[in-house]
Amino acid sequence: MAELLNWLFGQYADYSTLFIALELIAVIFGVSSVLLASKTNILVFPIGLVSTAIFVYLLWKWQLFGDMFINAYYSIMSIYGWINWTQNKHNTDIKKHHDHINPTRQQQDAHTYNADAHSAIDVEHLNKKDLPILTVLAAATVAFVALIYYFRPVINNNFSFDGAVLGLHLFTWVDYTDMLTTALFLMAMWLMARRKIEHWLLWIIADAISVPLYFYKGLTFTALQYVVFTLIAIWAYYEWQRRYRVQSHAAYA
Repeated sequence: MAELLNWLFGQYADYSTLFIALELIAVIFGVSSVLLASKTNILVFPIGLVSTAIFVYLLWKWQLFGDMFINAYYSIMSIYGWINWTQNKHNTDIKKHHDHINPTRQQQDAHTYNADAHSAIDVEHLNKKDLPILTVLAAATVAFVALIYYFRPVINNNFSFDGAVLGLHLFTWVDYTDMLTTALFLMAMWLMARRKIEHWLLWIIADAISVPLYFYKGLTFTALQYVVFTLIAIWAYYEWQRRYRVQSHAAYA
């Protein structure tokens, strides 16, 4: 047992108490935000912002630039998603008020959908119009992260080219995996801000890949966070599908 604990958490012996505390806070807020997202609760965005802001700082210190870029993007998309969900909730509340004045039997049957004001967010399926944006986002992300890793020797050399060796031969499997997960996460976050059900499928894939990746990087708490994320995302995908069916029934009632 002692050997297992040392293997899981031994790397924290070299970390400051502040860094460990910040990672734990970021993990707690991150898990909370995913749970809120599964329930289409708009608080997902302010709670998530706390987590992503902390991770931007930590990942810069750890020189995990792809992951840092992900969390910086998350912060920006959280603001966009917060606005988008707020507008949708406002429009949904207006419709609910109208339906309450003269409800039909089917609308009464959809009471479970309308009852929770905090979850009054309509969800949608991915459509063909989303694909070009996703393609551009994925390509731009991979190119940007690859560029960062290409110039990593310069960044690590205090942004000086003196003595820095550049080349694709310096890329490791971790770098390529980071490019893939970065692209998946960014597409998922954009789809989440747009209230698309399929964003959970991208989360599931990227979260599952991230578990062994973060263990390899020595970030055990963060790796455990992604185990939880994967399980929540699987459940949330079916929860959003259920919500979409109830929502559609209420709309056509």
